[in-house]
Amino acid sequence: MPMTLDTSFHLPVLLQETIEGLSVTRNKKYIDATLGGGGHSLEIIKSGGVLLGIDQDIEAIKYFTKLLNDSNLQNLISNKIFLVQDNFVHLKKIAEKNGFKKTSGILFDLGVSSYQISASTRGFSYLDTQELDMRMDQRTSLTAKEIINKFKAEELYEIFTTYSEELYSRTIADAIIRARALKKILTGSDLVEILKNILSKINAGMPDYKFEKLLLKTSARIFQALRIRVNNELDYLKVALDQALELLDFNGRLAVISYHSLEDRIVKIKFREWERCDKVKLINRQPIISSVFEQQSNHKSRSAKLRIAAKL
Repeated sequence: MPMTLDTSFHLPVLLQETIEGLSVTRNKKYIDATLGGGGHSLEIIKSGGVLLGIDQDIEAIKYFTKLLNDSNLQNLISNKIFLVQDNFVHLKKIAEKNGFKKTSGILFDLGVSSYQISASTRGFSYLDTQELDMRMDQRTSLTAKEIINKFKAEELYEIFTTYSEELYSRTIADAIIRARALKKILTGSDLVEILKNILSKINAGMPDYKFEKLLLKTSARIFQALRIRVNNELDYLKVALDQALELLDFNGRLAVISYHSLEDRIVKIKFREWERCDKVKLINRQPIISSVFEQQSNHKSRSAKLRIAAKL
């Protein structure tokens, strides 16, 4: 039976642009440091590349394994796929252990998958009633629930300002402290209710449609900040990018898809720093964004920015 990609897990963003940017060549080695639903990895395989797929979420590994088992590409994937559950902060160690000490291309597709947002039970989304977990790797210990219920007001303020640039960070941190003194904050809906109460007081008289829009944006920023802190996303990204550059062969390509300004800023600064030191050549000086058609069919792609560099 023909292989199909279950887009309920994750619809790959900027797929064609990414594969072209990586310049995939038959029998060359490529690393997908954020396997997710495997959309980009499947294209690398179909183009003849040898793949090392990494994801800290075991659900992504299981999903992609099943996808491959159900596919009709067995003649292409024999001895050409290596899957590892781990965080990309250990990229160099993982690559060397699996025979990818020198590779022709590395991809980072950052952020959370559609599955994690809509179908998991880990509280990634502010639209559900799941417990505030937000761990991408369930083997780690820190959860969003622990942060919300145990961290001091100043620590919460720092998380919200650093990882979401939320204007009401101080007010939100103080409100969380007051709310948890009365009752433990357990779920995403509990947290959203606190945000709703705060915003309604600050913006009394605002039309309902504007208020709902504000609430959604504020909730998205606060949940993003918690997720980043739980998973150490930005610190790990900086480390992993340096490791990726080291692993690339001459003229090897590094492609990074980011979804918010904090991620993109890190990638842009790294790439330009490397360029000044004659370590890379920028394939695109301005980030590649999705087409209008893709933005209409895949909401996640609207914020996506793709940057590509080739090692010198």
